[in-house]
Amino acid sequence: MSGSSSEAHTGEKMEGYCITPTDLSDEILLHILSYIPSTDLILNVRKTCRKFANLCVDKSLTHKVNLHKVYQAHDEQVKQMLKVICRDISELDLSGSYWLSTPTVDMLSRCKKLTRLDMEGCSVTSLRLSKILSELHHLRSLSVDINAGFDAGKLSSECKATLSHLEELKQTVFVPSYGVVPCCTSLKRLLLYFEVLDRTREGTVMSGQLMVGESNVPHYQNLRLFYARLAPGYINEEVVRLYLAVLSDRTPENLRSFLISVPGNLAESRATKNLLESMAKNVSLEAFQLPKYWVNGSSLLQHMKFSCPSYLNFSGCMISGDQLTQRILNGGKDCKSLVSLNLKGCALCLLPNLNSRKPEDDIDGSILENLILACSNLTHLNLSSAHHHSSQTSGRHLCEILSQLKSLHSLSLPVCSVAYSCTALATPSAAPPMFGKKVRVGVNTKIPEDPSMAKQCPVFWKLLKGTPVLKHLEFIGSNFYSVMPRNDPAIRNTYPPCKRSHAVGDAEVAAISQLNYLENLTLAQLPGIVTGSSLVNIGISCKQLCSLSLANIGMMGKVMYMSSLCEMLTHCKCLKDLRLEQPYFPANEKFFQALCYCSRLQRLCIISRNGNIQAEALISFLHKCREVVMCHLFTGESLTSCKSLQHGIIQSFSEERPALNAVIFPLLHENLADVIRDVPMIHLDEITLFKSRVAEEPPDLWH
Repeated sequence: MSGSSSEAHTGEKMEGYCITPTDLSDEILLHILSYIPSTDLILNVRKTCRKFANLCVDKSLTHKVNLHKVYQAHDEQVKQMLKVICRDISELDLSGSYWLSTPTVDMLSRCKKLTRLDMEGCSVTSLRLSKILSELHHLRSLSVDINAGFDAGKLSSECKATLSHLEELKQTVFVPSYGVVPCCTSLKRLLLYFEVLDRTREGTVMSGQLMVGESNVPHYQNLRLFYARLAPGYINEEVVRLYLAVLSDRTPENLRSFLISVPGNLAESRATKNLLESMAKNVSLEAFQLPKYWVNGSSLLQHMKFSCPSYLNFSGCMISGDQLTQRILNGGKDCKSLVSLNLKGCALCLLPNLNSRKPEDDIDGSILENLILACSNLTHLNLSSAHHHSSQTSGRHLCEILSQLKSLHSLSLPVCSVAYSCTALATPSAAPPMFGKKVRVGVNTKIPEDPSMAKQCPVFWKLLKGTPVLKHLEFIGSNFYSVMPRNDPAIRNTYPPCKRSHAVGDAEVAAISQLNYLENLTLAQLPGIVTGSSLVNIGISCKQLCSLSLANIGMMGKVMYMSSLCEMLTHCKCLKDLRLEQPYFPANEKFFQALCYCSRLQRLCIISRNGNIQAEALISFLHKCREVVMCHLFTGESLTSCKSLQHGIIQSFSEERPALNAVIFPLLHENLADVIRDVPMIHLDEITLFKSRVAEEPPDLWH
């Protein structure tokens, strides 16, 4: 009896005992608190109790402050946070914080211990930058925008002294200028982003000539990394040539990464030829990318030296399989170090040679096998924008060969490369939609796993099953071009999809549901999709999906997959970014009701020729999903209705959402390019403009 009485007494004590967060160890609590935005940590959590008051200002939490994409951070919150911990911050990331006011940015001068500062996207004048940097004597890494009106002559001597000690600089230029580069005499890493428009808003043609007094930039001798990315436009090409002319005089001996990303046709100059010849003689590269016209038809690749390369980008280049495996990868030697390879648009890279071959010819599987054997540690691979067709009679299928890469984190494939035959298969998606079961939004209608689906496309299923850590997948039609270009009116005509892509339907796309850790998914130009039943499977299984981009799915005249899309969205609890590009898309009440289930959604972009918007449903959705800060809708609505809706959204939500960016405009309007130029770069580059992002840049290019 005494034993049972004692147990009962203990049970009563245990039942009344409750563990609170403050009972946890400091180490555990600090780890938990590290996931909370710094503004909430300092202004809210710190005030809850004495223990949290001490922990929230612990050096492990205040040493590095990251406000990147913390869209809820108001000016006053950031100011209050800086007042409390400004003396402890060593690294501060404000990149993309385009909504912060100038008085808030001015307070950065109080953070005197800063060694790393990222202000990309923040509005900073010459005088303001001078004032801030004059106080940051320990700064070694800086990211900054150079906007209209910038004048290096207004930088103080104290500011220039700070710049002279920088080892890393990331500079985005929106006007023809050297920016702060001439002051940075100790750089080891230089990243340049050229976003200069050819014409001003008033129509005046811009000049690419830089000021004579700024032309002396001799401080490249310590450079280990040089990266330049150009937006379309001849002004950007003129400006980058001036930067490269200085490099050509004397190539840095320690240069290990040399990358130039150009969307157009940047012709070689005498200076660039001298630079490349000098590089071939004097440096051995680990990361490499050149404009395609510098590579095509030249003997440059025969002479360029690569030492344990980690990143290679030949996007758009006309290189053969022999060139790729023998000359570039040195016959497979020293390529285990390669982790990222971009062959986007390299139509002939899996063919033996360039003579008498067509891009639509079947690939030579042995070339891909040799490539995978030599680069077995690849984690990022881009094969999009090309017709990589596997032979139906001989050799192994492309997907079967790729399945040997067990460590892939990101992969981009053309749709036609997955096709198992040239004729469409009898898949569930090919059945007439009127005989299918209707899908009710919010009801769990998971499609049962049908073994026959995997049997019809075994190689693609095997590929994805063998890459469980894949987080980023792009599945893009080889002929797909977005109707939303950069700096131009919308494209009215579309290219027909590859014939083989018609054989890729829901049975193939359903294989994606095996990727339990998938975070980013792009599906574009899949004419074989009808009902989109595979989307539901993906929504149910890929619970960590945070970014989804769908474009030109199924028939172009009608959105047949609408019900499946709505059902998919009800399962996407972690979705933050959604981009839809589809003609005749009905952004109606049913769609926005389904989208309300995506409670974490932050950015929505819809691009639809002849599409329509149900204004009341959109407003209701925005009231329910309070984290949405970007709403870009380019459809077939009239200019008057677009302006009215945009004004209503800004008036209703801008006060509670400081980062709100609403752009609603007719897709085919002649002034579309002028509207696009006002979109914050973080949104324009990451979601509004379509592009393949796998292996676009070296991993940890800017960290």
